[in-house]
Amino acid sequence: MNQINVIAPYKYLGIWVFDDPKKGLVQEAFVGGADTILDLLTQSIPHAEKGFVLLFSSHVFPGFQHHLTWRREEKGGNVYCVSDLKLEGWLCPALLRYFGHAPAELFIQLKSLPAEHKHAPETY
Repeated sequence: MNQINVIAPYKYLGIWVFDDPKKGLVQEAFVGGADTILDLLTQSIPHAEKGFVLLFSSHVFPGFQHHLTWRREEKGGNVYCVSDLKLEGWLCPALLRYFGHAPAELFIQLKSLPAEHKHAPETY
């Protein structure tokens, strides 16, 4: 498994989703507070709704911007708290496609898509 994973969330029908064909995921939705957290974290990324880069790892890595801490298992997923926002968000069981178990901590970095990818995925 990768130490640092990368996805490119975007908004579809007003909902944050992401695709990762290698993991069998298409328009996997962020809900249960994770959507609100993404709304806040992407405020400084121009046109984030069309897509942005999200790097995440269970290990600290250079350039990480936010630290998430596991709080509890809930409804088949896991609830994490974003330390600097003091908000909780639910991550669905798709998290386990990246990790063997829900990590105690997650470290994330968000940034703009490279210019050649500045459009929403065509996976309707």
